[in-house]
Amino acid sequence: MFRPKSTVEQWRIFQAVVDCGGYAQAAEKLNKSQSSLNHAVAKLQQGLGLSLLEVKGRKAFLTPEGEVFLRRSRKLTQDMEDLELLADVLASGWEPILRIVVEASLPRQPLYQALSDFAPRARGCQIHLVEAQPAGCRAVVAKQAADLVFACRAFPGVTSLPLATTTYVPVCAPTHSLARLSEISPHELEPELELVLADGSEQEEGWARAEQRWIINHLHDALSLLRRGVGFAWLPLDVVAPLVDNGSLQRLPMANQALRKRFTHLVLPRATPPGPAASLLLTLTRHHYGDHETTAIMP
Repeated sequence: MFRPKSTVEQWRIFQAVVDCGGYAQAAEKLNKSQSSLNHAVAKLQQGLGLSLLEVKGRKAFLTPEGEVFLRRSRKLTQDMEDLELLADVLASGWEPILRIVVEASLPRQPLYQALSDFAPRARGCQIHLVEAQPAGCRAVVAKQAADLVFACRAFPGVTSLPLATTTYVPVCAPTHSLARLSEISPHELEPELELVLADGSEQEEGWARAEQRWIINHLHDALSLLRRGVGFAWLPLDVVAPLVDNGSLQRLPMANQALRKRFTHLVLPRATPPGPAASLLLTLTRHHYGDHETTAIMP
C-alpha cells in the first residue's frame, strides 16, 4: 500500500519559501515561525531523499531537482484547492451533472451559445448533451431522465417553456432536377423523394409530405445525402443558410414563398425545481433563444 512521504502542507510551505525568496519572508507571509518552516522543508527533503532548496545568505534558491518539483507541486496544491472548492460547491446544492436532450430536427445554435457562456461559470458541473428523436424525448420526459429537454412540442403535466419559432425551408443539391425549376408548387413535390428528419409520423403532423419518404435519424446524415443529390428536405433555415451561401445546397423556389414553422419548447422533466446550475443554464438559454427569435424566422 502506498504511503506518501510528504504532505500538501509541506509543499505549500516549500512554494511559499520559493515565492517569497527566503524562509524569513515566507514565515511572515504565512504567519508561522521561521523554525517551523525550516523543519517542514527539511522533513520534505529528507523524505524525498533530494535537495530542493539551497540557502545562500538570507535567500533560498531552487536546485535543478527543486525546479522540477516546484512545477509538479503547484499542480498538486491547485488540484487540492479545486477539490475542496468542489466539495463546497456540491454542499451548496450545485449539481455535479446536467443532462440535456435535444430533438434531432431542432436547430441548436442558441443552446451552444448558452453553453459557451455557462462553461466558465460551471464550477465543475459536467454537461451530458444527447440528441434524440421524438420518441426518445418522450421516454426521457416520462422517466424524468434529463434536466433539460428541447423538443418540438410541450408535454402534458410537465413544465414547458416556449423558446422560439424556427423556419424550415426546402433544399436540395444544385445538381438535383428540382434545382432547375424557377418556381415549385407543393403539388410538384409530391412525387419527389423527401428526406424526413424524424422517426415516426408524429414528427410529420400538420405537414403535407411527399409520396416517397426516407426517414433519417440524424441531421448530419440528411445533409450528407442531400449534397449527393439524393432527394430534398425541409430543414431549419439557420442550419442550411451557410450551405446555400457556399453553393453546397440550393433552396427550392416555392410558389408564394411557402414556409413551414415549428416551435422549440424547453421542457423541464423533473418533478423537483431546477437546481442552481440548471437555473443558470436555463436563464442563459432563454436569453440566447430570445435573441435568436428575431433571426430564425426570416425567409
